[in-house]
Amino acid sequence: MGRLFWIATAILGGGLILLVINDSSGQVLGMGTGQFGSLIYLGALGALVASGIVASSQRFGDTARMLAIWLLVILALMAGFQYRYELQDVANRVSGGLVPGSPLTAFDDEGRAVVTLQKRMDGHFEASLAVDGTPVSTIVDTGATSTVLTAADAARAGFDTAALNFTIPVSTANGTARAARVVAATASVGAIERRNLPILVAEPGQLDQSLLGMNFIGTLAGFDVRGDRLILRD
Repeated sequence: MGRLFWIATAILGGGLILLVINDSSGQVLGMGTGQFGSLIYLGALGALVASGIVASSQRFGDTARMLAIWLLVILALMAGFQYRYELQDVANRVSGGLVPGSPLTAFDDEGRAVVTLQKRMDGHFEASLAVDGTPVSTIVDTGATSTVLTAADAARAGFDTAALNFTIPVSTANGTARAARVVAATASVGAIERRNLPILVAEPGQLDQSLLGMNFIGTLAGFDVRGDRLILRD
C-alpha cells in the first residue's frame, strides 16, 4: 500500500510540474493544459478509489487515514493547477534573482510574448540579449538610439572586431566614443526576437557594459515599469 501511494504521488506531482513548466506554451505532451489537468485530476480520483479498495482489508483507522492523505494530495494538486500562474511568477522571480537579467517569458491570450525583467540592486534593468544565439548581458537604456555592444561582447557573438571601422560617434557615460555598425541576423530577449537588427560595436575600452537601445525596444507593442519589473510586450 505504501509503495502504491508513493508511486502515484510521484506521478501526480510530476504532472503538476509539467503543467507549471509548459503552461505558457498551452500544451503538455500534445494535449492542451486544461485537458492534461483534467487527466491528472481523474487520475488522482482513480488512485484514491484504488487505494480505498486496496486498503479495505486493513483496519478502519488505517483506511480512513490513507483516504484523508489522498484527499489532501488531490486538493494540493488542484490548488497548484488553479494557482499555476502565481507559481510561475514565483519561479520567475527566483530565477531572476539567481540569474540577473534572465528574461521571463509568458504569453497573453492572443499568443503574443510578454517578457519581464527584474531591476538590479543599482536601479538599472538588465536583459540577457541573445545575439545570433550568444547571450550578452545588456543594460536597458531608453536614451540610447541604438543597441550597442562592447567590443568583447561583439567578439563573443562572432563579429570580427579587428576588421571593423570605428567611425560612428556615439555618446556614452564616459563621453563621446567611436563605434562600428554590424547587423545581427537574430537578436532576442526571451521569446521576443528581431531579425537583421542593426547594432553598434563600441571601440575597445570605450564601453563598460553593452546597451539594449531603442532600435530594439521601439519595435515592441509596448513596455512599462511596474515597481521593480520592466514588462516588454511583443
